[in-house]
Amino acid sequence: MQDRSQSPRTILITGCSSGIGLCTALGLKARGYRVFASARKTADVALLQAKGLEAVQLDLACSTSVHTAFEEVLESTGGKLYALFNNGAFGQPGAVEDLSREVLRAQFETNLFGTHELTRLVIPIMRRQGEGRILQNSSVLGFAAMPWRGAYNASKFALEGLTDTLRMELAGSGIHVCLIEPGPIASEFRAHAHDLYKRNIDAEASVHRERYRTMEARLEEGGAATPFTAGPEAVLKRVIHALESRRPKARYYVTFPTYLFAMLKRVLPTRALDAILRRID
Repeated sequence: MQDRSQSPRTILITGCSSGIGLCTALGLKARGYRVFASARKTADVALLQAKGLEAVQLDLACSTSVHTAFEEVLESTGGKLYALFNNGAFGQPGAVEDLSREVLRAQFETNLFGTHELTRLVIPIMRRQGEGRILQNSSVLGFAAMPWRGAYNASKFALEGLTDTLRMELAGSGIHVCLIEPGPIASEFRAHAHDLYKRNIDAEASVHRERYRTMEARLEEGGAATPFTAGPEAVLKRVIHALESRRPKARYYVTFPTYLFAMLKRVLPTRALDAILRRID
Protein backbone atom coordinates (compact mmCIF):
# COMPACT_ATOMS: atom_id res chain seq x y z
CA MET A 1 0.00 0.00 0.00
CA GLN A 2 1.15 3.54 -0.68
CA ASP A 3 2.85 5.65 1.98
CA ARG A 4 0.16 8.24 2.73
CA SER A 5 2.78 10.68 4.03
CA GLN A 6 3.86 11.19 0.42
CA SER A 7 1.91 12.63 -2.48
CA PRO A 8 -0.42 9.94 -3.81
CA ARG A 9 0.49 8.27 -7.05
CA THR A 10 -1.84 9.21 -9.88
CA ILE A 11 -3.51 6.83 -12.32
CA LEU A 12 -5.85 7.32 -15.27
CA ILE A 13 -8.28 4.46 -15.92
CA THR A 14 -10.46 4.17 -19.01
CA GLY A 15 -13.85 2.47 -19.18
CA CYS A 16 -14.99 3.06 -15.59
CA SER A 17 -18.77 3.17 -16.01
CA SER A 18 -19.10 -0.35 -14.57
CA GLY A 19 -17.37 -3.68 -14.06
CA ILE A 20 -13.60 -3.89 -13.98
CA GLY A 21 -13.00 -0.17 -14.48
CA LEU A 22 -15.33 0.95 -11.69
CA CYS A 23 -14.11 -1.70 -9.25
CA THR A 24 -10.47 -0.84 -9.96
CA ALA A 25 -11.04 2.90 -9.63
CA LEU A 26 -12.78 2.55 -6.26
CA GLY A 27 -10.30 -0.04 -5.02
CA LEU A 28 -7.24 2.04 -5.89
CA LYS A 29 -8.78 5.18 -4.42
CA ALA A 30 -9.32 3.31 -1.15
CA ARG A 31 -5.71 2.21 -1.33
CA GLY A 32 -4.48 5.81 -1.46
CA TYR A 33 -4.07 6.46 -5.17
CA ARG A 34 -5.30 9.61 -6.82
CA VAL A 35 -7.59 8.09 -9.42
CA PHE A 36 -8.87 9.74 -12.58
CA ALA A 37 -11.75 7.58 -13.73
CA SER A 38 -12.99 8.09 -17.27
CA ALA A 39 -16.17 7.11 -19.07
CA ARG A 40 -17.57 7.69 -22.54
CA LYS A 41 -20.98 9.07 -21.51
CA THR A 42 -21.35 12.31 -19.57
CA ALA A 43 -24.08 10.71 -17.44
CA ASP A 44 -21.61 8.04 -16.32
CA VAL A 45 -19.02 10.71 -15.54
CA ALA A 46 -21.55 12.35 -13.22
CA LEU A 47 -22.19 9.00 -11.50
CA LEU A 48 -18.47 8.48 -10.99
CA GLN A 49 -18.17 11.92 -9.46
CA ALA A 50 -21.09 11.11 -7.16
CA LYS A 51 -19.07 8.14 -5.90
CA GLY A 52 -16.26 10.51 -4.89
CA LEU A 53 -13.99 9.89 -7.87
CA GLU A 54 -12.27 12.50 -10.01
CA ALA A 55 -13.83 11.74 -13.37
CA VAL A 56 -13.37 12.87 -16.96
CA GLN A 57 -15.28 12.23 -20.16
CA LEU A 58 -13.18 10.15 -22.57
CA ASP A 59 -14.40 8.43 -25.73
CA LEU A 60 -11.63 6.21 -27.09
CA ALA A 61 -13.23 6.26 -30.54
CA CYS A 62 -12.75 10.04 -30.75
CA SER A 63 -9.23 11.47 -31.03
CA THR A 64 -10.35 14.91 -29.84
CA SER A 65 -11.90 13.38 -26.74
CA VAL A 66 -8.72 11.42 -25.97
CA HIS A 67 -6.55 14.54 -26.15
CA THR A 68 -8.97 16.74 -24.24
CA ALA A 69 -9.33 14.25 -21.39
CA PHE A 70 -5.58 13.70 -21.17
CA GLU A 71 -4.86 17.43 -20.99
CA GLU A 72 -7.54 17.81 -18.30
CA VAL A 73 -5.84 15.15 -16.20
CA LEU A 74 -2.38 16.67 -16.65
CA GLU A 75 -3.68 20.09 -15.69
CA SER A 76 -5.01 18.62 -12.45
CA THR A 77 -1.79 16.75 -11.62
CA GLY A 78 0.74 19.42 -12.56
CA GLY A 79 1.89 17.44 -15.57
CA LYS A 80 2.53 14.14 -13.81
CA LEU A 81 0.98 10.71 -14.17
CA TYR A 82 2.34 7.56 -12.59
CA ALA A 83 0.12 4.99 -14.30
CA LEU A 84 -2.35 4.36 -17.09
CA PHE A 85 -4.78 1.43 -17.04
CA ASN A 86 -6.19 0.96 -20.53
CA ASN A 87 -9.36 -0.86 -19.60
CA GLY A 88 -12.00 0.63 -21.91
CA ALA A 89 -13.23 -1.81 -24.57
CA PHE A 90 -16.31 -3.51 -25.94
CA GLY A 91 -17.08 -6.79 -27.71
CA GLN A 92 -18.83 -7.04 -31.08
CA PRO A 93 -20.28 -10.55 -31.57
CA GLY A 94 -20.79 -12.11 -34.97
CA ALA A 95 -19.26 -14.53 -37.46
CA VAL A 96 -16.29 -13.09 -39.31
CA GLU A 97 -18.06 -13.25 -42.68
CA ASP A 98 -20.93 -11.17 -41.26
CA LEU A 99 -18.71 -8.32 -40.02
CA SER A 100 -18.74 -5.30 -42.30
CA ARG A 101 -15.66 -3.17 -42.73
CA GLU A 102 -17.37 -0.37 -40.76
CA VAL A 103 -18.25 -2.66 -37.84
CA LEU A 104 -14.74 -4.08 -37.65
CA ARG A 105 -13.27 -0.58 -37.84
CA ALA A 106 -15.47 0.56 -34.94
CA GLN A 107 -14.20 -2.36 -32.84
CA PHE A 108 -10.60 -1.38 -33.49
CA GLU A 109 -11.17 2.36 -32.98
CA THR A 110 -11.99 1.77 -29.33
CA ASN A 111 -10.13 -1.42 -28.44
CA LEU A 112 -6.86 -0.59 -30.21
CA PHE A 113 -6.50 2.79 -31.93
CA GLY A 114 -7.85 4.93 -29.09
CA THR A 115 -5.92 2.93 -26.55
CA HIS A 116 -2.75 3.31 -28.59
CA GLU A 117 -3.26 7.06 -28.99
CA LEU A 118 -3.70 7.54 -25.24
CA THR A 119 -0.65 5.38 -24.54
CA ARG A 120 1.49 7.48 -26.88
CA LEU A 121 0.43 10.61 -25.04
CA VAL A 122 1.47 9.27 -21.65
CA ILE A 123 4.87 7.84 -22.59
CA PRO A 124 6.72 11.21 -22.83
CA ILE A 125 5.36 12.16 -19.41
CA MET A 126 6.63 8.93 -17.89
CA ARG A 127 9.98 9.26 -19.64
CA ARG A 128 10.50 12.68 -18.05
CA GLN A 129 9.57 11.25 -14.65
CA GLY A 130 11.91 8.30 -15.12
CA GLU A 131 9.12 5.92 -14.07
CA GLY A 132 5.62 4.79 -14.93
CA ARG A 133 3.30 1.85 -15.36
CA ILE A 134 1.19 1.11 -18.43
CA LEU A 135 -1.38 -1.64 -17.90
CA GLN A 136 -3.29 -3.04 -20.87
CA ASN A 137 -6.49 -4.94 -20.16
CA SER A 138 -6.54 -7.72 -22.73
CA SER A 139 -8.39 -11.03 -22.43
CA VAL A 140 -8.05 -14.77 -22.71
CA LEU A 141 -9.35 -13.97 -26.22
CA GLY A 142 -6.12 -12.06 -26.82
CA PHE A 143 -4.27 -15.36 -27.26
CA ALA A 144 -6.96 -18.04 -27.66
CA ALA A 145 -9.45 -17.20 -30.40
CA MET A 146 -13.01 -18.44 -30.01
CA PRO A 147 -15.71 -18.58 -32.70
CA TRP A 148 -18.37 -15.87 -33.11
CA ARG A 149 -16.08 -13.32 -31.46
CA GLY A 150 -13.83 -12.51 -34.40
CA ALA A 151 -13.86 -8.71 -34.09
CA TYR A 152 -13.04 -8.81 -30.40
CA ASN A 153 -10.47 -11.61 -30.85
CA ALA A 154 -8.72 -9.60 -33.55
CA SER A 155 -8.63 -6.38 -31.52
CA LYS A 156 -7.19 -8.13 -28.47
CA PHE A 157 -4.65 -10.17 -30.47
CA ALA A 158 -3.51 -6.85 -31.99
CA LEU A 159 -3.33 -5.19 -28.57
CA GLU A 160 -1.17 -8.01 -27.26
CA GLY A 161 1.24 -7.78 -30.19
CA LEU A 162 1.54 -4.02 -29.82
CA THR A 163 2.01 -4.32 -26.06
CA ASP A 164 4.69 -7.01 -26.29
CA THR A 165 6.61 -4.82 -28.71
CA LEU A 166 6.20 -1.72 -26.55
CA ARG A 167 7.41 -3.57 -23.46
CA MET A 168 10.67 -4.47 -25.22
CA GLU A 169 11.13 -0.98 -26.66
CA LEU A 170 10.68 0.65 -23.22
CA ALA A 171 13.09 -1.69 -21.43
CA GLY A 172 15.47 0.35 -19.26
CA SER A 173 13.31 3.48 -19.36
CA GLY A 174 11.74 2.96 -15.94
CA ILE A 175 8.36 2.41 -17.61
CA HIS A 176 6.87 -1.04 -17.04
CA VAL A 177 4.27 -2.39 -19.46
CA CYS A 178 1.96 -5.21 -18.36
CA LEU A 179 -0.87 -7.20 -19.90
CA ILE A 180 -3.86 -8.12 -17.74
CA GLU A 181 -5.60 -11.15 -19.26
CA PRO A 182 -8.99 -11.88 -17.65
CA GLY A 183 -11.30 -14.71 -18.51
CA PRO A 184 -15.02 -14.29 -17.76
CA ILE A 185 -15.66 -11.44 -15.32
CA ALA A 186 -19.04 -10.38 -13.96
CA SER A 187 -19.93 -7.09 -15.66
CA GLU A 188 -22.30 -5.47 -18.15
CA PHE A 189 -20.05 -6.56 -21.01
CA ARG A 190 -22.43 -9.26 -22.25
CA ALA A 191 -25.46 -6.93 -22.23
CA HIS A 192 -23.55 -4.39 -24.30
CA ALA A 193 -22.44 -7.14 -26.69
CA HIS A 194 -26.05 -8.21 -27.16
CA ASP A 195 -27.06 -4.66 -28.10
CA LEU A 196 -24.25 -4.47 -30.66
CA TYR A 197 -25.19 -7.85 -32.10
CA LYS A 198 -28.78 -6.74 -32.66
CA ARG A 199 -27.64 -3.45 -34.18
CA ASN A 200 -24.90 -4.68 -36.52
CA ILE A 201 -25.57 -8.32 -37.46
CA ASP A 202 -28.32 -9.36 -39.87
CA ALA A 203 -28.87 -12.80 -38.39
CA GLU A 204 -31.77 -13.84 -40.63
CA ALA A 205 -29.75 -13.15 -43.80
CA SER A 206 -26.75 -15.13 -42.54
CA VAL A 207 -25.85 -18.75 -43.24
CA HIS A 208 -25.18 -18.91 -39.50
CA ARG A 209 -28.72 -17.95 -38.47
CA GLU A 210 -29.36 -21.21 -36.57
CA ARG A 211 -26.12 -20.77 -34.66
CA TYR A 212 -27.06 -17.17 -33.93
CA ARG A 213 -30.29 -18.29 -32.26
CA THR A 214 -28.22 -20.29 -29.78
CA MET A 215 -25.92 -17.33 -29.26
CA GLU A 216 -28.88 -15.00 -28.68
CA ALA A 217 -30.21 -17.29 -25.98
CA ARG A 218 -26.82 -17.21 -24.25
CA LEU A 219 -26.57 -13.43 -24.47
CA GLU A 220 -30.07 -13.03 -23.04
CA GLU A 221 -29.42 -15.29 -20.06
CA GLY A 222 -29.12 -13.76 -16.62
CA GLY A 223 -26.38 -14.63 -14.16
CA ALA A 224 -22.80 -15.62 -14.82
CA ALA A 225 -21.60 -16.21 -18.36
CA THR A 226 -19.78 -19.44 -17.33
CA PRO A 227 -19.33 -21.47 -14.14
CA PHE A 228 -15.85 -19.94 -13.79
CA THR A 229 -16.94 -16.28 -13.87
CA ALA A 230 -15.12 -14.19 -11.25
CA GLY A 231 -15.90 -10.79 -9.80
CA PRO A 232 -13.98 -7.70 -10.95
CA GLU A 233 -12.08 -7.80 -7.65
CA ALA A 234 -9.99 -10.58 -9.18
CA VAL A 235 -8.67 -8.09 -11.75
CA LEU A 236 -8.10 -5.41 -9.10
CA LYS A 237 -5.78 -7.79 -7.25
CA ARG A 238 -3.57 -8.21 -10.34
CA VAL A 239 -3.65 -4.48 -11.09
CA ILE A 240 -2.36 -3.71 -7.59
CA HIS A 241 0.55 -6.12 -8.07
CA ALA A 242 1.35 -4.64 -11.49
CA LEU A 243 1.38 -1.13 -10.02
CA GLU A 244 3.33 -1.84 -6.84
CA SER A 245 5.72 -4.70 -7.54
CA ARG A 246 9.35 -3.76 -8.13
CA ARG A 247 9.38 -6.32 -10.94
CA PRO A 248 5.85 -6.56 -12.33
CA LYS A 249 4.98 -9.48 -14.55
CA ALA A 250 4.66 -9.11 -18.30
CA ARG A 251 1.34 -11.00 -18.12
CA TYR A 252 -1.25 -11.46 -15.41
CA TYR A 253 -3.73 -14.28 -15.93
CA VAL A 254 -7.10 -13.84 -14.23
CA THR A 255 -9.65 -16.67 -13.74
CA PHE A 256 -9.28 -20.41 -14.28
CA PRO A 257 -10.15 -20.42 -18.03
CA THR A 258 -7.22 -18.10 -18.78
CA TYR A 259 -4.74 -20.38 -17.01
CA LEU A 260 -6.32 -23.42 -18.66
CA PHE A 261 -6.23 -22.15 -22.23
CA ALA A 262 -2.72 -20.75 -21.84
CA MET A 263 -1.61 -24.25 -20.83
CA LEU A 264 -3.59 -25.96 -23.58
CA LYS A 265 -2.15 -23.62 -26.21
CA ARG A 266 1.35 -24.64 -25.14
CA VAL A 267 0.78 -28.40 -25.17
CA LEU A 268 -1.90 -29.15 -27.77
CA PRO A 269 -1.62 -29.19 -31.56
CA THR A 270 -3.62 -26.40 -33.19
CA ARG A 271 -6.29 -28.74 -34.57
CA ALA A 272 -6.88 -30.27 -31.14
CA LEU A 273 -7.18 -26.85 -29.51
CA ASP A 274 -9.53 -25.72 -32.29
CA ALA A 275 -11.80 -28.69 -31.58
CA ILE A 276 -12.08 -27.65 -27.94
CA LEU A 277 -12.62 -23.96 -28.66
CA ARG A 278 -15.30 -24.68 -31.27
CA ARG A 279 -17.48 -26.22 -28.54
CA ILE A 280 -17.57 -23.00 -26.53
CA ASP A 281 -20.67 -20.86 -26.97
